[in-house]
Amino acid sequence: MVTVFNNDQYDFFPDAGKSYSVGWKVLMASFVELLVISIVYMILSGPIGMVQWKMESFEWYAVPLVLFGITYGIFVGGPIQYGAKWVFLKAVRGERIEVKDIFVVFQRNYWNAVIANIVVGIIVGLGMVMLIVPGIIFACRLAFVPYLVVDREMDVMDALRVSWDMTRGYGWQIFLMGLLAIPIVIVGLICLFVGVFVSVMWISAAIAVMYHAVALKDGIPDTTYPAERN
Repeated sequence: MVTVFNNDQYDFFPDAGKSYSVGWKVLMASFVELLVISIVYMILSGPIGMVQWKMESFEWYAVPLVLFGITYGIFVGGPIQYGAKWVFLKAVRGERIEVKDIFVVFQRNYWNAVIANIVVGIIVGLGMVMLIVPGIIFACRLAFVPYLVVDREMDVMDALRVSWDMTRGYGWQIFLMGLLAIPIVIVGLICLFVGVFVSVMWISAAIAVMYHAVALKDGIPDTTYPAERN
């Protein structure tokens, strides 16, 4: 097992409703910092959104833009997304947050973040093709991969295996979190752009809370094999 940080001001428990409750408190406690991080992430994700729009209204002249967007998404957007998730985890643990934290993946475990993001995307995508339900299961069971890759600096295979082990028994709670995210986003849409922004931040905080709560309750499995421990 690996030692994890604990923020004593919150009552962590691996439950969907509890995660959203604590997630909201975390968001309010570090709102300005998380807002700045979210704005930076949104700006840096701009090229990916532009390419998605180009693919919907495809013309041959847009091929270079599409290729750029795919490359950018794989080597820049994905790692930054992992960095943003790590920032929310730091907020959950009550640690100091800095804008540069979103770029931490470029300084450590970069290639594992790139490959993990691709592999998880492929696994979940294939699962969705297989009558959707397997894709939902894979998405729930691999939800902790970004935190393990960035925070624990695990390689791809270890992160996949540990996330699968950590979420055993909590898959339904993570699935319920996904369902609860729907009305949260709808309410955010009713409140226009600002509401959507806050909704997404709240969901991100809640997922980080769930990971941290499971880690506190059950620990993080050791990634060393028996032969390596001797």
